[in-house]
Amino acid sequence: MTAPARILVEGIHGSGKSTLAALLAQRYRLPWYPVDDLLWEPGWVEVPVAEQRRRIAEICRRDRWILDGAYHGWRDVVLGRADLVIGLDYPRGVSFRRLLRRTRQRLASGEEICNGNRESWGSVLSLDSVLVWHVTGFGRARRRLRAWAADPAGPPVLLFTDPAALDDWLARGSRVPDRRGT
Repeated sequence: MTAPARILVEGIHGSGKSTLAALLAQRYRLPWYPVDDLLWEPGWVEVPVAEQRRRIAEICRRDRWILDGAYHGWRDVVLGRADLVIGLDYPRGVSFRRLLRRTRQRLASGEEICNGNRESWGSVLSLDSVLVWHVTGFGRARRRLRAWAADPAGPPVLLFTDPAALDDWLARGSRVPDRRGT
């Protein structure tokens, strides 16, 4: 069995996509392209969707990569090239608690997130907050992950419904089953 060369890590905000992508990039020696760096310019200016799609398509044409998310304007590009999707389908409370903890830490530290951007009280308390996105997008994200996992025409999907199962998989060496499940 060969290691996957093109991996999409997907899940709701706060599920741990970036953390897992960084770990797998190191484990499989793959280049990791943090999606937030491709979608946001300084000052939290969103890159136009057509440009996002161009950037993602350029990465997906490569033979080796890991992406930590796939959004509506270009999700098809990633799914058309991925060897593996790792879905983090945790209960709402798990991912929301993680998101709250991460947001608190970023507010306290002033940590740079992407392209010089930082979380602020203004961004956290706005209607465009990542916390609001979590609440409003949770059900859609869950349905999407489960549909991908059930679709035999798409790339293989490893769906983790709790962090302990992911930790166990990682401890066992991140073995990726082939399409037959072996």
